Amino acid sequence: MSLTDPQLERYARHIILKEIGGAGQARLLAARVAVVGAGGLGSPCIQYLAAAGVGHLTIIDDDAVDLSNLQRQVLHGTDDVGRAKTESAADAVARLNPDVTVTQHRVRLDAANAAALLAGHDVIADGSDSFETRRAVADAALALRIPLVAAAVGPFEGQIATYRGWETDKPCWRCFVGEAGDREGATCAEAGVLGALTGVMGAMQALEVIREIAPFGDSLAGRVLLYDALGARVRTVRLPKDPLCPACGKA
Repeated sequence: MSLTDPQLERYARHIILKEIGGAGQARLLAARVAVVGAGGLGSPCIQYLAAAGVGHLTIIDDDAVDLSNLQRQVLHGTDDVGRAKTESAADAVARLNPDVTVTQHRVRLDAANAAALLAGHDVIADGSDSFETRRAVADAALALRIPLVAAAVGPFEGQIATYRGWETDKPCWRCFVGEAGDREGATCAEAGVLGALTGVMGAMQALEVIREIAPFGDSLAGRVLLYDALGARVRTVRLPKDPLCPACGKA
């Protein structure tokens, strides 16, 4: 793919990086990324992926914008209250970067539709707020052999990891959570969440998606990054593959 003059100018700060360059930017423009959730994590993730020139974004979310979302879901504005998050997100992307095509799915992703919604993508970014949804995303990503960048937040803490469990030395999401059933904790409405924290973790998520498309540095596959906003601490812990994992143990 050859870049146009406007694209050379728009992505100049990427292209000048030897780790990305013109070839890496071309890979971004040709990539297809599915983003599950257009809320606190999905908002900054979608913004940075669009700004980076990821050519096609599929946005999956069944919710509408609520006034209480706006403290952290920065993709949406006051005038978007009541609109579908997918629609609001698509309009925001269009304003940001005409190079990016958006496909909207205003549905709740579950085990029955996950494979159909996620097939054909290069990377999946999961920022959903439901354990059931996260499990369906992870199982489909493993079956489809698509890298999964999954992030989650609590009131003052966040975590992010990349999963490529079909590889012999890399864990899948179930290596991390095991066979636990639904174990939803308090929602944001019940427990609260620091708005800027979702921005930190969503931006990290976009960075790791970009890393999977145009590889640079060290992937988070096989590690979990933990961020403690109260203590202003970041640590990364190794996540080994579970040889007895029912999902990927034989990979």
